[in-house]
Amino acid sequence: MKKTITSLLAATLLLSGTAFAKTYGPADEGRRFNDGSRVVCKNVEVRRSSKDSNRIIGTTTGAVLGGLLGNQVGKGNGKKAATVGGAVAGGLIGRKVQGDSQAKKGDRVVERQCTRVYR
Repeated sequence: MKKTITSLLAATLLLSGTAFAKTYGPADEGRRFNDGSRVVCKNVEVRRSSKDSNRIIGTTTGAVLGGLLGNQVGKGNGKKAATVGGAVAGGLIGRKVQGDSQAKKGDRVVERQCTRVYR
């Protein structure tokens, strides 16, 4: 019987602690507490209804096009290096272009999120 009461009390305390969890906003940034914890805020990119949130299509398309263009330059090992360099550069450019497009459509937004950090 004691074990059941102790378990119920522990569960009640656990649930009541999470039910009243405090959320913090940018106005709380830098706030310090007696236990040594403080509120830290950072900008976080949040995905919103994006079909390709990891920008795979833009990266792949850019890499293929960059590799094809790089393959047109040089001879021998220089041609191989240009192909690889073109693929890498094309992939980065394609990822950036797709990210900018998603940002314009509102698919990716930056939000300021704040959390309490215990140290």
